[in-house]
Amino acid sequence: MVKLLIVDDSVFMRTVIRDMVTKDPTIEVVGTASNGLDALEKIQSLEPDLVTLDIEMPKMNGIQVLEELQKQRRRPKILMLSTLTSEGADMTYKAIRLGADDFMLKPKDIPHVRVIGDELITKLKHLVTLPSTAVVHKAPARSGPAERVVLIGSSAGGPPMLDSLLAAIPEDLPAGVMVTQHMPTGFTAALAERFNRIASMPVKETENGDILETGKILLSKAGVHTIISNDMDAKKTRIGRIIHSNTAPLHGVRPAVDKTFESAAKVYGKNIVSVILSGMGNDAGAGAHAIKEAGGTSLLCDEKDCLVYGMARSAIQKNAVDKVLPLSKLAPEIERLVLQMEGAHV
Repeated sequence: MVKLLIVDDSVFMRTVIRDMVTKDPTIEVVGTASNGLDALEKIQSLEPDLVTLDIEMPKMNGIQVLEELQKQRRRPKILMLSTLTSEGADMTYKAIRLGADDFMLKPKDIPHVRVIGDELITKLKHLVTLPSTAVVHKAPARSGPAERVVLIGSSAGGPPMLDSLLAAIPEDLPAGVMVTQHMPTGFTAALAERFNRIASMPVKETENGDILETGKILLSKAGVHTIISNDMDAKKTRIGRIIHSNTAPLHGVRPAVDKTFESAAKVYGKNIVSVILSGMGNDAGAGAHAIKEAGGTSLLCDEKDCLVYGMARSAIQKNAVDKVLPLSKLAPEIERLVLQMEGAHV
């Protein structure tokens, strides 16, 4: 049984969160708190495994709670509940830097709050499985511009899956990794910071002009499309360079997985492994098709491991899938495929 403390200044939110999580018999709500001071006292007395923590609260806000918890030897896993605003994004990034373990976005309109129930339960149960200490990244055995790439696309339900997959990919994989996760503008900086603690390779949010490098993971910046363009360095080595595009959203999202996949297919051709995880909508199908047409390989995660299967289904409908695997089998298959690519000397 996982013990949960709910911290929010809104009676409505405390009630809704309790209702949502108690549908899972493995989660026990051991208490609630309406402000940061109350939260700190109850963390000490109730010893919860998990805390859902609001940011804006009276007396002591969520950021101040995290600062106080840094002084303590033992602390529970913390899931921040963030508002969908630019200030909310900045505060979420700060919270992650201060040791919060994950974050979740509150819907803008109250009638839609309850729709996040399944995702909330998934996140909470996933959090207790994560190690308490961050991964220490070694200097990669191979470095420089990537000649082989792994492209990952996901949306709703994707982040917990990415935690598992990015941790399982070998740190010495001779490829660069690019992740495109649907996320509101401003929040991918915090997500990259989170992934960097968990992944086998260092992770950063994309910046305009970045290059895909072996042994490193890039996370597409929210609010722009991530285009991979064909470039050359001074040594005439092929480079996949990141270009941020402000063109209109595709499938209602920006960044769109299709934009990244389709542009990468023109640069890396058969030296691509694409992976589609959980997500709603039709994004990723056309991109997976472009990669398959260029000679690359397209993998899907099995539906039973996904919260939503819309993105994967879009690839199936375009006959753009080489293999469907459980989440636990994706990393070994990625490694196998990369090592058999042209130029992947070991």
